[in-house]
Amino acid sequence: MILARILGNEVSSVQHPSFDGQTVLVCQPVGFDGITPQGKVFLAGDAVQAGEGDLVLCSREGNNARQLLGTKQDPFHAVVLAIVDEVDGPAGVVSGGLPSDRA
Repeated sequence: MILARILGNEVSSVQHPSFDGQTVLVCQPVGFDGITPQGKVFLAGDAVQAGEGDLVLCSREGNNARQLLGTKQDPFHAVVLAIVDEVDGPAGVVSGGLPSDRA
């Protein structure tokens, strides 16, 4: 499982047919503080109607993505599983929303 912040949507005019009708989100893995980048940005199918700025829980296992999104083709290898309300970690309790200075 990966804690990530949604940076926006991916838009493409030419795509594999399995992407038709699916929302693909740009995800930035983050630390427990909900802000500090922790790795490379990746694309994930949206199973929970997340939006830009949301703190989410992602899985980068293709089988999870295909089961949740209902696709039988191979292109989906990551999926957004949940929108995070708060994280109780080393940095204390962090709200899932953006900090007030970044909202």
